[in-house]
Amino acid sequence: MLRVGWIGCGRHATEMLLPQLVRHAVRLVALCDTDEAALTRAGERFGVPDLARARDYKALLARGDIDAIGMAVGPKAHVAMAADALASGRPVFIEKPPGANVADARAIATAVERAGRPAVLGFMKRYSTANRIAANLVHSPGFGAPAGFLGEYMTAPTYFEGNPDYTGFYLHHCVHYMDLVPFLMGEVTALTARRHEIAPGKLLLHVHFRFANGGLGTLAMGTNQSRATPMEWWQVMSDHRRVEVRNVHEVRYYRAPAFKIDDLAATLTDSEDTLVWEPNLTVAANEDHKGYHTLLGSFVAVARGEAATAPMAADGVRAMGLLDAMIRSIETGREETF
Repeated sequence: MLRVGWIGCGRHATEMLLPQLVRHAVRLVALCDTDEAALTRAGERFGVPDLARARDYKALLARGDIDAIGMAVGPKAHVAMAADALASGRPVFIEKPPGANVADARAIATAVERAGRPAVLGFMKRYSTANRIAANLVHSPGFGAPAGFLGEYMTAPTYFEGNPDYTGFYLHHCVHYMDLVPFLMGEVTALTARRHEIAPGKLLLHVHFRFANGGLGTLAMGTNQSRATPMEWWQVMSDHRRVEVRNVHEVRYYRAPAFKIDDLAATLTDSEDTLVWEPNLTVAANEDHKGYHTLLGSFVAVARGEAATAPMAADGVRAMGLLDAMIRSIETGREETF
């Protein structure tokens, strides 16, 4: 049983991360938050006794009964806390983003190298069930080289009105696709971004990518849609094949079928016709197609020293580098190259 100490007991941690973490073979032995009320609520909810609740994260790190550390404390605090946690000799889970910019992400990567302990990052978009199915298709030999990416990832202005620099939107929203796009398509060689501010708090971005394999991509992101409607869609295409994910739950895989209109014997062909997958949402309530459960399972495996693929510190450097480049391109109008 992996013994975990957790830093940060805000809403995201207690509603999204910790409920999925404790479904794995772990024991949550200690919690930390500077907010006494949040710490108390989390301790009572997850069965962590008062004596194992700390207001100072260094007191949590000083405990001898913790095998691994998790944290969700915000970009500005992640760097110092992650470095100290790694230096204590434990594997670390860091919710995205890993810092406020690429320099912070590099500092975490340096701390990983210095401590010789892994840091798994919270890029859960890779772990959404539909995204994993589609990514496995894209990376399969039969799909061929990915040639194009199209996508949209929207949200509402609720969190960003009155925040004219949109820092929160970039760091907590856009950063997801700065990880997912190269995960699907391979390394980015150039990026250009344009913005249209419809009204204060209502921003639309178009980001254009060039990839090392010659492929091209376009991604629309913004704060000008209702969260009550489907907000997310992406497609990767190759030669006569394309795969789409709609609303984080439906996968469509298009091949090159024959025309059927004049064929009286027409049927569906396994190797040619479109395949569609979506989950049965009437099954167990603990299903997590959003991806947190599988992501945290990968962290648990990494913390135990088991073989597992997971977004690591180097992935954070890449994602934050792309995000910084996107922001520069928005400001200057110039293409950023890598």
